[in-house]
This record gives sequence, structure tokens and C-alpha cells, in this order.
Amino acid sequence: MAPIDSTYPTTTANDRSTARLGGSLHVKGEITGNEDLHIDGSVEGLVQLEDRKLTVGASARVTADIIAREVVVYGNVKGNLRARDRIEIKKDGSVVGDLTTARIMIEDGAYFKGSIEIDKATNGGESDLEKSSSFSRSTPSRTVPTTSSASD
Repeated sequence: MAPIDSTYPTTTANDRSTARLGGSLHVKGEITGNEDLHIDGSVEGLVQLEDRKLTVGASARVTADIIAREVVVYGNVKGNLRARDRIEIKKDGSVVGDLTTARIMIEDGAYFKGSIEIDKATNGGESDLEKSSSFSRSTPSRTVPTTSSASD
């Protein structure tokens, strides 16, 4: 039996390397896996990374339902997003679809159209009423400064 070559890289389930889908690639169908994924190309279908992080790059066009531990959007997504931990939509990101997550962050300048359901199921036992708190937003998420003036 040959000795194990210690210079050969080995990977484990706990390895947090990130796979990349390049800008010139187009995938139709289902993407599943057990590693973090960064998409710069286009995807149509389903992306399922239950315990991993999905990053949608600035040049990415994703038309898919997404299931992951964490989703960060810099590009464009059309579809429903479900993240066990959190969803972030960055300032130039765009999401049209419904979000379900424990934590949400939408930066100024980001675009979002859909509904948000805050799912606290992973944080303990709360009532169904607390679980169903949701709202809709159909305009770009921009903060509009308000001023209060006595001369008005």
C-alpha cells in the first residue's frame, strides 16, 4: 500500500472554501451542495445550499428560488429567498421575490419588491402570532430624510 502524499490538499466537510460560478457561465436547473458559492454568471432554477453561504455577485443574474444558511446579494435576483441565518441586499443589489429569514439587512440604494417573513423558529419557542409578522415593500429601499421645521 502506497504512503499518503502529505502535499496533496485534502478537504473536509468543515472546510469553508468558496466555489465560484464565473461571469461567462449560464446554468439552468438545480444547484445543490455543501460548500459556499459565489455566483457571477446567470442561474435559472433552484439553488439549495442548506448550511452554506450564497453570494450573488454584482454581475450575476439569478432567476431561481434560493435556500441557504446565508444569502448576500450584490447583483440581481428574481425568486424567493429562504435563509436560516440572514439575508443581506447590498446597495446595488436587486431582489424581486419573497424573503424568509431570521435576520434581514437592506442597504440604502438597494431595490426590493416582495414580502419579508421573519422566521424566529431557530431562536426558541415563540407563538405563531410572533412567527407570522411580515410586511410588504414594493418601492426601492431608499431612506428619505425628513425635516421638521417651525416655519412650514
